[in-house]
Amino acid sequence: MSDARLDATPAGVDLGPLDLIADGNARNFVVQMRAGRFHGFVVRRGDALFGYVDRCPHMGLPLAQALDDYLTPDGSRIACSWHGAIFAVEDGACIGGPCAGGRLAAWPVRLRDGRIVTG
Repeated sequence: MSDARLDATPAGVDLGPLDLIADGNARNFVVQMRAGRFHGFVVRRGDALFGYVDRCPHMGLPLAQALDDYLTPDGSRIACSWHGAIFAVEDGACIGGPCAGGRLAAWPVRLRDGRIVTG
């Protein structure tokens, strides 16, 4: 197996039950595949899920320095803990900080029968 950092996962990967993520919070997921590891995170808003590749468009670093710490203190936005970039939860658009005009890479995820699966 490779230690390469991948940018996508296949569809249909079961990540676990919806209650792995408390409503209004985010969670990190690492998916090990033969070609390497994928690092992503999912933000939950009720039954709506928003998935992104865990890489800031500014410097290419993972967004969180502490496990699952992807959101601003009020939980309304995604924040990069390295250089302060702020992103909209709904579409990953950078709305402040050093990557203004950029966007997080989407990671398609969905809810299926109460479980989070890649889309």
